[in-house]
Amino acid sequence: MATQTLADRTEILRPAGIAPLLTTAQLMARYGVSNWTVNEWVKNGCPLEPTAFRGRRFDLDKVRDWMAKQAPASAA
Repeated sequence: MATQTLADRTEILRPAGIAPLLTTAQLMARYGVSNWTVNEWVKNGCPLEPTAFRGRRFDLDKVRDWMAKQAPASAA
């Protein structure tokens, strides 16, 4: 099976009302930030999705919403 992009996975899962969850590494790549930055985001309330295994997963839509709410605070 070929590797799917996030856009491909999103289109496949959208009809079921499911969003693909990102790993820390995928979130880092998406925003061009370091692991330290993602850890700081989590400390400051960035939403995590519960998993049945070790590791963190992020719903990109929820992260975007959280970041939009943080922007006014950081601009002040």
